Amino acid sequence: MAFIDDVKEKARGSLKTIVLPESEDRRTLDAADRILREGFAKLILLGNEEKIRADAAALGDKLEGARIVDPKKSEKLESYVETLTELRKKKGMSEEEARKLLTESNTYFGMMMVKMGDADGLVSGACHSTADTLRPALQILKTKPGTKLVSAFFVMNVPDCPYGENGSFVFSDCGLNQNPTSEELAAIAEASADSFRFLIGKEPKVAMLSYSTKGSAKHDDVTKVQEAVRIAKEERPELALDGELQLDAALVPAVAALKAPSSEVAGHANTLIFPNLDAGNIGYKLVQRLGKAEAYGPMTQGIARPVNDLSRGCSADDIVGVVAITSVQCQLFD
Repeated sequence: MAFIDDVKEKARGSLKTIVLPESEDRRTLDAADRILREGFAKLILLGNEEKIRADAAALGDKLEGARIVDPKKSEKLESYVETLTELRKKKGMSEEEARKLLTESNTYFGMMMVKMGDADGLVSGACHSTADTLRPALQILKTKPGTKLVSAFFVMNVPDCPYGENGSFVFSDCGLNQNPTSEELAAIAEASADSFRFLIGKEPKVAMLSYSTKGSAKHDDVTKVQEAVRIAKEERPELALDGELQLDAALVPAVAALKAPSSEVAGHANTLIFPNLDAGNIGYKLVQRLGKAEAYGPMTQGIARPVNDLSRGCSADDIVGVVAITSVQCQLFD
């Protein structure tokens, strides 16, 4: 069974309610119609119901079973205003400002639905920036207890690939942290290992990537990764984690035998930690576009409830996949 089909099956085992704030986007409407027909999540679309129904009909989408909520007319609006005002009172937010946010930003309203237990998770970003999705998430939902750093990863599924876990990988951080420190890289690696184990159902083998393998080059950028490896191994000694490794040494057994013969991870990595956002973002898009991989994300890790971003270049298929993964993440909160 393909990775995403397995995820959908898990999602059907305990249906969760996911908010989609971007009802003005045709990809969102197409994805919503498919999700409802496939029956692996309940959906709330935010916006004017008459317009959403008309736009969907024009696309040939029925949206049967979707719940459509207009924030401006919602019976929950005033209670949300009161709660948001209380949450942000230390930042000086007034009731008027809270009401304006909740009636003008579907994302803020959707986050309040998740906060108040009226939905389980949220997916956005098809036509909004990462900041527009994550800012309200961090303001309203905040971070999970014990979280050191909120980060973003992609689940990559590469067809006909002999590497990783039958072609499945987690790539981190590809969407959020620009130039993480050694401590932050270690935190990203630890969280990504946990995400791989939960979503893929196999043991993570974490490679801390660099242009150097085991000291083959000397530079502050290399030292940063080496220090991250030391920190992660100290904090999570049970993890199969190693570095610094070049990509070929991380994935290809024959190369690993030459460059890192004593490493238990080299040649077998399935969780790839990039040294900065440039490398991560470029890397996942190269694999997606040239390797024809399915790329699901950026998924977030470290927020108190499941909220996931989308690339603005996403397809309806990508949205379907991210909603499926988000639904499974919600099961952690049962």
